[in-house]
Amino acid sequence: MGYFFDTYAIIELVKENLNYSRFKDEEIITTALNLGEFYLSCLKIKDTESGEKWCNLLHDSTLSIELETVKKAMKFKLENKKKNLSFVDSVSYLIAKENGLKFLTGDKEFEGMENVEFVK
Repeated sequence: MGYFFDTYAIIELVKENLNYSRFKDEEIITTALNLGEFYLSCLKIKDTESGEKWCNLLHDSTLSIELETVKKAMKFKLENKKKNLSFVDSVSYLIAKENGLKFLTGDKEFEGMENVEFVK
């Protein structure tokens, strides 16, 4: 089973967080939404160069998002409303499950959930 890298995981991998070092040789599979969030985090710290570099590098590793998946993700988000999950995280989690990938994240809202590899 491979991994779906959510935005948190991508950021920590790029920052060379030692807790994520065991994933550095894994194929980074994500979505354009996650890359968009990553790019935004780069813009916030005024590092457009890294944002461009990583978005270009990971462009071919993005999974497409179907409307049916988005609808399922919104049901999932509503069912888990106490966790206050974001739109992107909800969609990403469902895409990971649908593609047989473990959802790799450090977002505390996902700790202990099914099909999640939680890493701080």
